[in-house]
Amino acid sequence: MAYQPIENYGIVGDLNTVALINLNGSVDFMCFPNFDSPSIFAALLDEHKGGQFVITPQFAEMKMKQLYLPDTNVLLTRFLSTDGVGEITDFMPVEELCDGKQLVRRVTTIRGEVQYQMRCMPRFNYGLDKHTTEQVSPNEIIFKSIGIISMAIRLRSSIPIFIENNNAIVGFTLKANETADFLLEHIDKEHDYERLFKEFITESLFKTINYWKGWVAQSNYNGRWREIVNRSALVLKLLTSFQYGSILAAPTFGLPETVGGRRNWDYRYTWIRDASFTIYAFIRLGYTKEAGAFMHWIDKLCTDIKEQNQLGLMYSIDGTCPLEEKNLDHFEGYKQSKPVRIGNDAYSQLQLDIYGELLDAVYLYNKYGEPISYDFWKNLEKQVDWLAQNWQQADEGIWEVRGGRKDFLYSRLMCWVAFDRAIKIADQRSFPLNENWIKSRDQIHNNIFNDFWNEEQKAFVQYKGASNVDASSLLMPLMRIISPNDPRWLSSLKKIEKELISDSLVYRYKPETAANDGFLSREGTFSMCTFWYVECLAGSGQLEKSRFYFEKMLGYANHLGLYAEQLGFEGEHLGNFPQAFTHLGLISAAIKLDSQLNDSRNKNKTDNDNSFPI
Repeated sequence: MAYQPIENYGIVGDLNTVALINLNGSVDFMCFPNFDSPSIFAALLDEHKGGQFVITPQFAEMKMKQLYLPDTNVLLTRFLSTDGVGEITDFMPVEELCDGKQLVRRVTTIRGEVQYQMRCMPRFNYGLDKHTTEQVSPNEIIFKSIGIISMAIRLRSSIPIFIENNNAIVGFTLKANETADFLLEHIDKEHDYERLFKEFITESLFKTINYWKGWVAQSNYNGRWREIVNRSALVLKLLTSFQYGSILAAPTFGLPETVGGRRNWDYRYTWIRDASFTIYAFIRLGYTKEAGAFMHWIDKLCTDIKEQNQLGLMYSIDGTCPLEEKNLDHFEGYKQSKPVRIGNDAYSQLQLDIYGELLDAVYLYNKYGEPISYDFWKNLEKQVDWLAQNWQQADEGIWEVRGGRKDFLYSRLMCWVAFDRAIKIADQRSFPLNENWIKSRDQIHNNIFNDFWNEEQKAFVQYKGASNVDASSLLMPLMRIISPNDPRWLSSLKKIEKELISDSLVYRYKPETAANDGFLSREGTFSMCTFWYVECLAGSGQLEKSRFYFEKMLGYANHLGLYAEQLGFEGEHLGNFPQAFTHLGLISAAIKLDSQLNDSRNKNKTDNDNSFPI
């Protein structure tokens, strides 16, 4: 197969892991059984060695379409031809409904008589380990890895399946309204299907549909763009670990930020920054259960919080660290983009902004969710005390530069947020307040307005002494350190618009003038930055412009409403996919813009009401 565009994929998941499924009916990426487990399918990163699970109708010509059943993570892939119409229903029963760790693929012929070809070709441990294939019965095959990592998976089917070259294959024909079912599952214990196999699949399908529809129904968002907001919420939920409550930045590794470039990172971990912003989105939508699960992860499982070490910027889903970075040199990479990396050495960087994002999330949860425990607060106190002694340090910043530390504006901003929110929490709960926090907060405020304001440029700059701006400063009014209508901010926003914005698309910085990020390659626009920009415009009252750019940006989503991290020059999706940060940014911008539009409409109604009060 030729490599398909990243935007040609949909995802399904069970809150343990996800699978990426192409428009052509191929599962081309799945780490199994957990998010950060080694891959068993990774054709997206090496079409020859990665492995895939393909079901394809044998039409000479066909059109392909994908859609989610509304308000669910159940994916339909349709194949339309003059000779017939076929459909694949893909889903993963969530762990709350069963033991999880199952991928279900139901094939149905809608019209005509359709011939299909199925090939299940797992490649264990990132394609490094060989495996055995055993025919247990005509309808069941077991794959077992041979290597350091021992693993077995079972493929069951409603029709006979066969072994060829250590893979499972079958060609079959279905008439209209006939179905064939395939179930791939992790063998961690035996499953006895008391009912007929097809009945089991049908029951699992409708339980899964009802689960997702029930979850979406809990949202308190009823504003404009509800469908796309719900889809983004469903993405965030898919990236949340049922077992731990931690939240992934993205479910993939190795997808390039520039095709042929070297920025190919592993995002299958929990960044304190990304997860904390996700908590904000969940709380705004009314999902306090998910917010509480993440707080439990921070409180009980994050090793550095428990042991009172300096807080790390990222952790594995079970709260451990480090995450040693390695190259999978045997993989050629997506469209020959090497190296393909697993692990992430950024875990060892100093990124001081994470304290602000975390304390902001704790503040919101304590206010709108449940009161945090005293012991959790005492652990957080130690982190804030450490920050009071160290906020002046240079760091690698939000963009995780690998070219040397700088005094970044964004890091200072979020240190201010950390102290501001810690003070507010202490005030809300009448906790004893460390007066050094107030002193540090005020020092940072003065530092930002004195040392990061460039009078010549009339803008807040990326780092101390710089002359260029950075899209991360768009969070200044959103974090409420400055009014969205403050003259300094409006001047800075104009500078950002001039240097970083192309129509509705926003670059994070200009690589040629910004802090050295350690790489020389062209990169795309950052989708989350566009949603920050939209929110800034809405906050400053530029509602028509804000709505125009927001709705234009919605047009850059893929056919299912999903976003990768970046958009390339031709609007192609780049980087790991789908990215939590982009989807939570969309939710936040939609809520803000919808609220401002409602306020404006209500004001106009009041201004135009000339009737006398009764």
